[in-house]
Amino acid sequence: GNPKYANYIDEFLRDFIIKSMPYPAQKGSESIWRGLEVSFRAKVWSRIFYGMLNSEYLTPATRLLMLSSLSDHAHYNRNFHGGNNWLTMEISALATVATNFPEYKNAEEWLDYSIGAMVESMKDQVYPDGVQTELTSHYHNVSLSNFELFKEICDRVNKPLPDFFNQTIEDMYFYIAHAVRPDGYRILNNDGDRGSDRERILKGAGKFNKPDWEYIATNGQSGVKPTDGPSYFFPWAGHLISRSGFDADAHWSFFDVGPWGSGHQHNDKLHISIAAYGRDLLVDAGRFAYTGEVAEKFRPYARGSQGHNVLLIDGKGQGPGPRLADEPVAKKHWLITDEYDYAWSSFDQFIGVEGQCEHTRRLFYARGDLWVVVDHVKTDRPRKIEALWHWHPDCKVVVDGEIVSTQNEKGNLQVIPVGKQNWEITFIEGQEEPEIQGWYSEEYNKFEPNVASIYSTNIESDSKFVWVLFPSEKVETGIQAQIISESSTEIKVKVWNERNDEWVIDVPLE
Repeated sequence: GNPKYANYIDEFLRDFIIKSMPYPAQKGSESIWRGLEVSFRAKVWSRIFYGMLNSEYLTPATRLLMLSSLSDHAHYNRNFHGGNNWLTMEISALATVATNFPEYKNAEEWLDYSIGAMVESMKDQVYPDGVQTELTSHYHNVSLSNFELFKEICDRVNKPLPDFFNQTIEDMYFYIAHAVRPDGYRILNNDGDRGSDRERILKGAGKFNKPDWEYIATNGQSGVKPTDGPSYFFPWAGHLISRSGFDADAHWSFFDVGPWGSGHQHNDKLHISIAAYGRDLLVDAGRFAYTGEVAEKFRPYARGSQGHNVLLIDGKGQGPGPRLADEPVAKKHWLITDEYDYAWSSFDQFIGVEGQCEHTRRLFYARGDLWVVVDHVKTDRPRKIEALWHWHPDCKVVVDGEIVSTQNEKGNLQVIPVGKQNWEITFIEGQEEPEIQGWYSEEYNKFEPNVASIYSTNIESDSKFVWVLFPSEKVETGIQAQIISESSTEIKVKVWNERNDEWVIDVPLE
């Protein structure tokens, strides 16, 4: 290879380590001595040290500096690590140094500590249903990767881990295998990117001999069809994943009835995302960025209710809600059958809203056909209600009367309000003033405008709003819906089209 790169590594490391001295031996917030950066360097420098062990370009002086500094890195990760997914990265780095350089006086203690810390952390940050407690699919994968790395480190030096450690890794794979979109991409929820999970699921399918996971990840092109599903509910996370099947064009939705999360949270309980026929339709806004100009501009929108498919009350969004679940969602809150999926929950902790107000949302998915959403607002005074529906930027969105729909070549959805409520409909796309609205971030530090269709109305007292979300492969017109009966226990909705196809949906209210 070209020696200039090897020379640069040597010069860079020598310069960096000297300028990082003295090691402060205390928790830091700057980029040199901060937990994640320390953990990343410990892992990469270990590979460099052994990868260039026989190279003339890594000078003896640089090697000695690396060995001197790596012990400081280990000390930092041992004594000043964080929690959640940060802990998994920092403690796996500590174990990396301890096992790659057993000559260090404290290496054995570092490894023993790392095993204890990682095992306890796994118990604390992974729910019994296999979902990491931050409730973001992105950081779920970060933790999973570091749990796997840690197990590989321990296996290499014959350090045993409890049986539940490997079982929890399998459970975490189960979640991503069964929550994945038909196109192989993960949920975009809380802080995270809309990345592909297909290769990761296939890796897990091979590791744990799960041909049914392979079937899901490949849309049935290989593997064995699952005997359960196609919809799944994760009761500790409160995530309902609804699907019509495992094919590439399947309907897919994500409904959030769980807690806020232990980190990287968004104020978005009762949010709904929908994809169908290979296309994202209703979307979460994403995370945008954590620092810099993008974060200053968009971070409140990313974390707030305004970037999600929820209700605003008097223009106000949700507060945090409970961070963690201390028990699974009760069975009365969800049901999956061969014909339909159903879930519901409530939220009443709105920021700056005067008086008492509670929003209950019920989602009913008639498998292979359509979704019905029933929003129930209980209030002690008149309110302004805004129902937000955010569309993927690739969607061409139009309004006809009170029906908002897409006109895409393939993969479409209609939002149809049902009932006597009068709605004012506004489209906002790429707005910066007076407030941010109509923006989408598929990946960190990237963003683009998208359409937010906002239904606004005023209510005097307790009110119910019914929505039919009707998917179709091609553009379809003439869909109609009406409420044919309502009682204290159910709402019955009839939906029909111009071909005389008809659906009657009974949505439970108890």
